[in-house]
Amino acid sequence: MASLPILAALLVLTTCGGDAPAGDQPAATTTTVATTTAVTEASTTTVPDEPAEASTTTVEVAPETTTSTTSTTTTTSVPAEPAEPPTTTVEPEPAVATYDFTAISPIVQDFIDLEGLNGAGLIVVQRDDGVVHHEHWGEFGPERISLIASSSKMVVAGVLMRLHDDGLLDIDAPVADVAGWGAGNPEVTPAQLISNSSGLVGLFPNPAYGPYVCQFLPIGTLQACAEQVFTTTDDDADVVPPDTEFRYGGAQWQVAGAVAEVASGKSWAALIDEVYVQPCGLDVLAFNNPFTQLEGEPYRYPASFDSDPSTLMPTDNPNLEGGAYVTTGDYGALLLMHLRDGMCGDNRVLSAESLDRMHSDRIMAAYGSDVGGSGYGMGWWVDRENGRITDGGLYGTVPWLDLEDGYGAYLVVEADSPTGNALAGLLYEVVEEAVAGRSG
Repeated sequence: MASLPILAALLVLTTCGGDAPAGDQPAATTTTVATTTAVTEASTTTVPDEPAEASTTTVEVAPETTTSTTSTTTTTSVPAEPAEPPTTTVEPEPAVATYDFTAISPIVQDFIDLEGLNGAGLIVVQRDDGVVHHEHWGEFGPERISLIASSSKMVVAGVLMRLHDDGLLDIDAPVADVAGWGAGNPEVTPAQLISNSSGLVGLFPNPAYGPYVCQFLPIGTLQACAEQVFTTTDDDADVVPPDTEFRYGGAQWQVAGAVAEVASGKSWAALIDEVYVQPCGLDVLAFNNPFTQLEGEPYRYPASFDSDPSTLMPTDNPNLEGGAYVTTGDYGALLLMHLRDGMCGDNRVLSAESLDRMHSDRIMAAYGSDVGGSGYGMGWWVDRENGRITDGGLYGTVPWLDLEDGYGAYLVVEADSPTGNALAGLLYEVVEEAVAGRSG
């Protein structure tokens, strides 16, 4: 187990670029996923009256596609002097939307070589066409499981919004209406917790803030930790009224998870399974509390995890703001759900209204806060200039959504936040241009 001083470096979201030592990397391995799409209108051929012998009409229809042309031939025998001319309808094959993502791989590979990374993964999803690009480099592949740190936040916020949709939790009512220990901070609501606006102490300036240290320990329970955080008097001098200051991260997210458990009568693990895993057909998504379990440099990805959740002890006190692990494909499915008005296939995960609230700049609306030019919704950073929303993590994960243009992407490197942000910065426009330039 890592020493407690490491806690001082936990979960901090940095926004500047960073350097890492260079080194050799294995050749990239690529998986590209094709897309599906729209069906073209049927063509109709009418055969006129002909002599007694049957006539044969051959109709060739070329589907609308940029990749290949396939002819469909239909032969129809027409009896002599029919009462009415017969009609032959030929259904062409559906058109296939195509995307050109070839510019991405050289950029990522050069970056991996320069920074000495063990690899990277990227998935791009589009509202209508689903997964349109899925690629991995170095040691990464579709089955690789990575710790995602603060990219967990939008997942947590979604669970509370689902309970709100189901009428089990009012996110705008005090926590005290749900949990007996909520009386410790009687004005705080779940909406304030998941928008970093509760007034409780956040990660800054001291991630290892003593009264809240249980948030980083895999021992005990989520309920006990939340009660400790909400009822301690040791933080009295440091707490401010809710919706007066933006205080990123920290134990307010543990409280949010515990409120969800009380409101639903289910464990956090059961909620993740019910809300996301089953309806979206996910393979891996789960939470743990890794921060004191794995040795490593402060602020850097713990290499000892090595895509293996069994390196972590089971816990009833998962770290909510930063304890999830997942594959690129599973995270991509969550992004697609956000683009499709809360639907995973035929299964509703969230209402469109709840997604709108998550994606909107709540802190500006509630108390006019500004965070370095950015806004914040519920689990999502909101770029006030270009409208892009993101949920970046300490270890180099960068998910983003462009809601107006209907696409999203999830980038993962196992490094640190500056490194992930630097690579994402090289890819934003390239991905946008590839999606905008699709054909078909």
